[in-house]
Amino acid sequence: MSESSIKKHFRAGIITASDKGSAGEREDLSGPAIRDMIEANGYEVISLKVLPDEEERLYEEMVRLADEENVDVIFTTGGTGLSPRDHTPEATLRAATKNVPGIAEAIRAYSLSITPRAMLSRAVSVMRNQTLIINLPGSPKAVKESLEYILPTLAHGIEIMKGEAGECARK
Repeated sequence: MSESSIKKHFRAGIITASDKGSAGEREDLSGPAIRDMIEANGYEVISLKVLPDEEERLYEEMVRLADEENVDVIFTTGGTGLSPRDHTPEATLRAATKNVPGIAEAIRAYSLSITPRAMLSRAVSVMRNQTLIINLPGSPKAVKESLEYILPTLAHGIEIMKGEAGECARK
């Protein structure tokens, strides 16, 4: 299948929450890992940004991507742990118009089968109008495991959210 025959029908934004990454002190590997995986699954990446772990900056970028860029899904990576500098879930909840807890719960449950440290995740998943926002872990390995688990079902959820899923698929 040629590259031009792949229909990219979901638009995505990626936000990495990392103080060191945003300051150029550490290379962000998780954001590019998300990009590579979702592009291979037909998503068009509209934006990939590395921001400091600051709730306001994260919130503003989520709102911008959802309201101005009209992306279908925003994937965040990092900032979901117990550190005093981890603010991604709070920014995500501020941006939410609806809670979608099942996605974060599914990631956490699957991750627990790999490592008991998954119980320390505070990641959330929500909707902001017609945009899903999904918090992913901060490590490239955990990002890959999480996306491998949710991507097969995620497309259907986005289609439902956008009113594009057929009636048969809803049953």
